[in-house]
Amino acid sequence: ALVDMYAKCGMVDIARHVLEELPIRNVVSWSALIDGYAQEGNGHEALNCFDCMKQEGHSPNDVTFISILKACATIKDVERGKQAHDEIVEKCSLEKNIALGNALVDMYVKCGALSTAKRVLEELSVRDIVSWSALIAGYAQEGKGDRALDCYEQMQREGLFADDVTYVCVLKASANLKAI
Repeated sequence: ALVDMYAKCGMVDIARHVLEELPIRNVVSWSALIDGYAQEGNGHEALNCFDCMKQEGHSPNDVTFISILKACATIKDVERGKQAHDEIVEKCSLEKNIALGNALVDMYVKCGALSTAKRVLEELSVRDIVSWSALIAGYAQEGKGDRALDCYEQMQREGLFADDVTYVCVLKASANLKAI
């Protein structure tokens, strides 16, 4: 709880010190520290902690993976993201965890791997507004307005309604296409 509290308060160095002083560390304490580094935008340190956690023999859980994907997105390390993706497929069920699926889509989008992000989204058994909006935003940012609008239409066909984030992305895509 101390590691988590310090990490969430932005005092990641103190959180790490607390973790290092623990007589017994586990996936929960490591994940709290990893998430703290990821939240602070320090993806490299988050990945270093992930490696240390695994060296100690702890297996990552869904929370750990979400933080690792966030770290990979921050530093645009698509190769480490792919490694995490492979591990997720091996150890976790994407069917039961939409947040993990959304984190995968978001990581690939932020790393510029839009075709992989789209493939991952299409393979998800459950998609929501977050996963679609991440992909739409990626296409809009890359100037691929036609693909963004195609995704928006597909999202609507699946019965999902846009939120404010989605509308901003759709408007950006429309502006890029000069499609009033």
